[in-house]
Amino acid sequence: MLTPAAISRVVGAALEEDAPWGDITSGVLLPPDATATADLVAREAGVFSGGEVFTAAFTLTDPAIRVDVHVGDGDEFAADDVLATVSGNARGILTAERIALNFTQRMSGIATVTAAYVSATEGTSARIADTRKTTPGLRAFERHAVVSGGGHNHRHSLSDAVMAKDNHLAVLQRSGRDLASVLREALAQLPHTTHVVVEVDRLDQIDAVIAGGADTVLLDNFTPDELRAGVALIDGRAQVEASGGVDLDTVAAIAATGVDVISVGALTHSARALDLGLDVRID
Repeated sequence: MLTPAAISRVVGAALEEDAPWGDITSGVLLPPDATATADLVAREAGVFSGGEVFTAAFTLTDPAIRVDVHVGDGDEFAADDVLATVSGNARGILTAERIALNFTQRMSGIATVTAAYVSATEGTSARIADTRKTTPGLRAFERHAVVSGGGHNHRHSLSDAVMAKDNHLAVLQRSGRDLASVLREALAQLPHTTHVVVEVDRLDQIDAVIAGGADTVLLDNFTPDELRAGVALIDGRAQVEASGGVDLDTVAAIAATGVDVISVGALTHSARALDLGLDVRID
């Protein structure tokens, strides 16, 4: 999802927002031919993400700026590590600095919290996945960061998969339609490659969902005991996903129930930006 076109479009828009008529501070204070070298320095430990985005902020500002990223997306780093070095025209570097940091701090924060969830479920078969609870316009960036942290991506958009949630089922229930029949009719209209996920909030809904042919049954806000019962009831006939009430204190117990996927909205909607800084060298 994090294509060069997506990077150019989003980073370009951010640069335009931040300096619509140029950087007047650098323009009046710095000589036009002044050069600088600056290091991207970690103020705290974490997992890195966003190297290409960091680079694009500078090269879209001034193609002559050189950016050397010293770590890869997904690499762990410690406080005081130098993660990248930027050199070139000083005006260009300082114009792009904030945008480069904003994206990289945000993406590395998501990667770091994702890695914590992945670590907490180590030794189980559950994979940690994100959700569509992303910042509008930044989904490709944030979901790339989830992968950097060792997580997996859920459907990218409403166009990618069928996912019948509680509100869909509420509308169907009011219409009096039988859920299993509705699902079978829906599957008959879909390409065979389209994945179908159905959310349930009670164990007694599972049989109809399985009968309808769902590929994944999403158990929403189930207790660990209920999750174990759901896994046993589904018995390998569909993939089992757990969501709701997931945090770092609960995720290990959820993973131990035997679910296949744990979707965590907090990976993207609540991740804290990491403290990274761009320090100009004084030689």
